[in-house]
Amino acid sequence: MNVISLDMAGQGKGLRSVAVFCGAHSGRDPAFAAAARALGQGLARAGIRLVYGGGRIGLMGEMADAALAAGGEVLGVIPDFLTRQEVAHQGLADLVVTDSMHSRKQQMFMEADAFVSLPGGLGTLDETIEIITWRQLSLHDKPILLCDVAGSARPLLAAIEAAIAAGFAPAEARGLFEVVDGVPALLARLAQLQRVPAEEVGRL
Repeated sequence: MNVISLDMAGQGKGLRSVAVFCGAHSGRDPAFAAAARALGQGLARAGIRLVYGGGRIGLMGEMADAALAAGGEVLGVIPDFLTRQEVAHQGLADLVVTDSMHSRKQQMFMEADAFVSLPGGLGTLDETIEIITWRQLSLHDKPILLCDVAGSARPLLAAIEAAIAAGFAPAEARGLFEVVDGVPALLARLAQLQRVPAEEVGRL
């Protein structure tokens, strides 16, 4: 396992790496784990590097294992305190160990050309909302895709709609991300983005 220094991170050109936010638990619906496995395998087959939270458990582990089994490139990013709790994936060739949850999110941002949100808990919601907020603040213009698996995206969408209705977010917030129905549609959208020149990716 190669532990990569934080200051070695750099952004690639074009859609070559996708950061995926997803649960450290598998959830009650088997469709969630199936989606994580399908995404890991699909990214590997498409030649897209998976950047994720570095865990061996839950949807994170399912997705990483599927990507590795399909010959894909996988980069894990995990804070040091979680490595001490032995939840880091030991099968990764590349692992970034950060000093905090905040620097973990920053590192994942730097390594990714686009972001995908799968089902998950509070951590996944935090990561998803933060990356949407960064785009709202014009800190980046990278695509953000919410993958709706068996209705998993509906509560987050409802919260965003509630914020818009209450006047706390503009209607334009709906355009900061895309919602795709399941992994096949997600992979098709990523394939479309792969064909777009790097400087145009964030505009689609």
